[in-house]
Amino acid sequence: MRSRCAGDGRGERPPGARDPEVIPGRQAVLAALEAGRPVHRIMLGEGVTGPVVVRILALARERGVPVQVVDRGVLDARAGGLPHQGVLAVAAAVRYRTLEELLSAVPPGRPGLLIALVGVQDPGNLGAICRSAESLGADGVLVPVRRSAGLTVGAVRAAAGALEWLPVARVTNLARALGDLKGEGFWVVGAEADGEVVPWEADLTVPLVLVLGGEDRGLGHAVRRACDLVVRIPLAGHVPSLNVAAAAAILLYEVRRQRLAAGGNLGGG
Repeated sequence: MRSRCAGDGRGERPPGARDPEVIPGRQAVLAALEAGRPVHRIMLGEGVTGPVVVRILALARERGVPVQVVDRGVLDARAGGLPHQGVLAVAAAVRYRTLEELLSAVPPGRPGLLIALVGVQDPGNLGAICRSAESLGADGVLVPVRRSAGLTVGAVRAAAGALEWLPVARVTNLARALGDLKGEGFWVVGAEADGEVVPWEADLTVPLVLVLGGEDRGLGHAVRRACDLVVRIPLAGHVPSLNVAAAAAILLYEVRRQRLAAGGNLGGG
């Protein structure tokens, strides 16, 4: 898909984005190695074993990555309180992409699927959304520069390896970027509690941007005006809303369900 979106897709980097990044956790370290991310070294707790560790060590040996066996206290300090399961890596930081790169990530022959987030400031939520997005066939995630979580170690940990495969773009003006995506043929569908229809009443088989907002402010006026449609997830309990990561997973699954039912090429199982 040829892009005209260069104007708002500069993919600004946060301070320190070029600095090495700590990756805690066995699956996250394994995913970084499997994806070919430059890994500077791996730190392994004394006595730590298991099938995933064996695979990590094999890949590290194959790629010439040094492995240090250290006391668990050293891992605790380097992981900053995040669970590490006895393994962490020091690697090149995940790079923010441009909007053009997100568009180029859409394989030919099937409709694109992007996620745009507004005011999602918790790194754990960002990582969990990225994990669901990658697992359910999204092509990329779009976040604004301001008032949004970035690709911190917490987000990387919560993503459980998804960020090795899923591109994330940062833009200065999300509403403008959504307008650019409309010009590229995407339908922009937001999600809020007062949406016009439920997700299964909307056609989600077309090239699509799903837009979700933080639980405190939702989409906001400018972003909501940029949406072609706003859907709601009907709830049956007493809690009035869902966590944004849970809502994202529900909507992504509905997109996949519709596309499978339509016989579309999803590029996966």
